[in-house]
Amino acid sequence: MWRLTEYEIAHLVSGLDRLFADDPPARLGLALSGGGDSMALLLLAARWAGSRRTALAAVTVNHNLRAEAADEAALAARACAGLGISHETLSWQGWDGRGNLQDAARQARRRLIGAWARRNGIGVVALGHTLDDQAETVLLRLARGSGVDGLSGMAPSVKVDGLRLVRPLLHLRRAELRDFLRSRGQSWADDPSNEDTRFARVRARRALAALAALGLDAEGLADTAARMSVARAALDRQTLSAARQLARVDAAGAVAIDCDGFLQLPEEIRRRLLAHSLLWVGGATYRPRLKALIGLLGQIEAGRGGSLGGCLVDIPAGPVIVIMREPAAIKGSIARPSQLWDGRWQLSAPASPDDCPDDCHVAALGERGLAACPDWRETGIRRGALLVSPAVWRGSELIAAPLAGLANGWSCRRIPACDHYYSTIISH
Repeated sequence: MWRLTEYEIAHLVSGLDRLFADDPPARLGLALSGGGDSMALLLLAARWAGSRRTALAAVTVNHNLRAEAADEAALAARACAGLGISHETLSWQGWDGRGNLQDAARQARRRLIGAWARRNGIGVVALGHTLDDQAETVLLRLARGSGVDGLSGMAPSVKVDGLRLVRPLLHLRRAELRDFLRSRGQSWADDPSNEDTRFARVRARRALAALAALGLDAEGLADTAARMSVARAALDRQTLSAARQLARVDAAGAVAIDCDGFLQLPEEIRRRLLAHSLLWVGGATYRPRLKALIGLLGQIEAGRGGSLGGCLVDIPAGPVIVIMREPAAIKGSIARPSQLWDGRWQLSAPASPDDCPDDCHVAALGERGLAACPDWRETGIRRGALLVSPAVWRGSELIAAPLAGLANGWSCRRIPACDHYYSTIISH
């Protein structure tokens, strides 16, 4: 068994050094699958954390899609135990056989890992994506006709629902990591789905091997992603500048954009500002498809509104574009007062228990509720935004509508707060 030199190992852990510089987190989560990339991440993170005040904890998601998955989770657990690192296996059984399996599994994995991190007080989780993964991502997005954002690939660090996800291995090839594992005598599991050509990523992997003879190799595509990431950051900064000049967010979370100023922006910045506003108001995970976004932009340019991504886009008599929650998107949405309503509104009950009956629930204010709020015009919030704002009901009786001027001791706040509209424009 050979050993890597200290210089070679320093290269392997340099991604962690760059990500955290002189400010390592108190706790770092590791997402492990039992495969070669994640097992290398485990060993490298353990070496890196050994000289820092960072505690490691690991998690594996068993999607219950293959019989071997339980053995792979057990392999990860044993490796963690040998290093004195806590490990937990989470189970997903949510596949109903419909839609895109890989996307559904990825979304479920993110949700489960996010919940695990919150339970354990972990704010940063490391993922084992490599330079090869980056190249495959760029090739797939190139095939779909993606623009700057898509071709910038996976970010080394990104925040998702308050959790920071980092990818410290993006500068490394899979082969390097497996050499490292062999040098340490560490086994790993090979997922047979990585050879299943039904999956687009597997086909992209094989296409890359064939294209390398033409000079289109993994390193070149990863370099392209790095350059596109720089361009994306510049476009984000320009979009943020435009938003600060032209857009305002009201207390109900609706966005109003100066129409004349918006139409004078470069086309790409118009798209970005509109897409961000739709994401902010609608709460979707992904931006709308480009074709739908361009269609909506055409309607706005023609002086007409529309709807997209759970949002209603209105161009009232005043010179503004108003983006608010679409009534149909929150129809039937009900939550307990202690729960988030519509994934973003937290209501707080009055101090007196008598003013918060046990059978209360939170739902949209609607036309009937607004009619019971005589002072709503004094709030300065647009009528359409108030109709889709949170209200407390007891059966058909309106108890409170804090945003519409009928608080009755109740309060509500948006999570994240309305001023985060601007800070979240910067992608990463």
